[in-house]
Amino acid sequence: MNRLIQSGLMFGNLIRVDSPALIDRYNRALQHLTGQQTALTEFHIDISGFAPEIGDELGDPLYLNHHGVNRQFILLTTEQKTAPLLDATFSTSRSILRRFIETNEAQLFALTARDAVAGELVNSVFSLTTPARLLDIRKITVEADTTGGTLRQARELAEMVDEFKTREDAWFDDPLIARMIGAARNTGDILRNPVLLETMSFETQNFWTSHFGGCYLFRAVDRPALITAGDKTALQDLPIGAVFDLSDRSRIARFLESNRLVEPIVTAPGLDAAAILRQKMDFIVVDAAQDAGIDLTGATRRDIRHLARRHAGQLPEAYHGLGRLVHWAEGAGDWPRITSEHPSYFLSLRAADTPDRDLVNMLLAELAPRDIRQLFICHKQLFYQLYRAWSETKRSYVVDFLTREYQVDKAGARAALFGHEPPMQEPGDDLIARVGPWGAVKGR
Repeated sequence: MNRLIQSGLMFGNLIRVDSPALIDRYNRALQHLTGQQTALTEFHIDISGFAPEIGDELGDPLYLNHHGVNRQFILLTTEQKTAPLLDATFSTSRSILRRFIETNEAQLFALTARDAVAGELVNSVFSLTTPARLLDIRKITVEADTTGGTLRQARELAEMVDEFKTREDAWFDDPLIARMIGAARNTGDILRNPVLLETMSFETQNFWTSHFGGCYLFRAVDRPALITAGDKTALQDLPIGAVFDLSDRSRIARFLESNRLVEPIVTAPGLDAAAILRQKMDFIVVDAAQDAGIDLTGATRRDIRHLARRHAGQLPEAYHGLGRLVHWAEGAGDWPRITSEHPSYFLSLRAADTPDRDLVNMLLAELAPRDIRQLFICHKQLFYQLYRAWSETKRSYVVDFLTREYQVDKAGARAALFGHEPPMQEPGDDLIARVGPWGAVKGR
């Protein structure tokens, strides 16, 4: 994993904490949340304030995420909004934290100038003892305050100010005035500079969780379902439309299609479909080369495609299926028939432009893990898990590729792969929908 870290592909964009003042604030927040402190003089934190070095020190990688459910957080700076969320157990957690920071950025900037802000992503479930508890997760509320209770004191001061303004004899209430002065020393002038954080709650109907082997829960769709990477027999009794595991390829395909959650890459607007599919074909060649023990250190696209031509007969059907799609996209072949059982099927899709686009792309990455670029972008935890089992030659190629092709322009790569243009109906689109390779799913 050191190669990933050194290349910025793991633990990248974390916030370095090495000043005594910030460490002291962090320790006060850590004591407030967990009753523990760190003796480290330097560490790196993610968007939630979690530091992997402190996790190692305490022997507890979940020290801010007890039971993997209600994520606690420590904010030392608003710059944390751009950091990743390490070891996420819910797909919604990072986006919720980022929206909370951005919505309250001015207030948080002022508060973190003097103290750390500590809080929790709170929902009605405190532990997932049974799979049925997944369905109880519907809303997450962000609760936060400084370790000194500045916001609590500001609320109390506001109530005292209201009482002072409305009570006729308040001018003669010396204890009330003394309490107001004492609170104002900590909060400042709340009339001119209100110290408030917007209360934020988020509906969580569709999400991924790492619990129970990894589950994708889709409730806010026409045909609800839960898709698990684990054992579906333990989930069969859940009161939801359907339960699938990753081997139920045709059923998952029908689910995605019937809920209009995916679209074929070759018909997606604004994409260089042939280039994207050719890159996926290269990744399949890399897999085959790993199995054959071929050294790919320093291999270029030209080298990979030379290998493909030399060993075309030994390449899997997924490679040839994508090749037929490329030929059609370039006008050099007939429209191929690719059903949901074909090994290239999920490689040929991307998420449609819906609010659940990121969640669907995450699912597609797990269904088609040969696409190492999509896997790294959309499902880092699975990427790191699989990376450990890859051969040294594949690791070398993957790190070199991601450093060269993705790290230099992350935003551009994401836009090219997953961005959506306003929908435009082109001549023949209705024909493609009826007789294309994805028509086989609709007819089942």
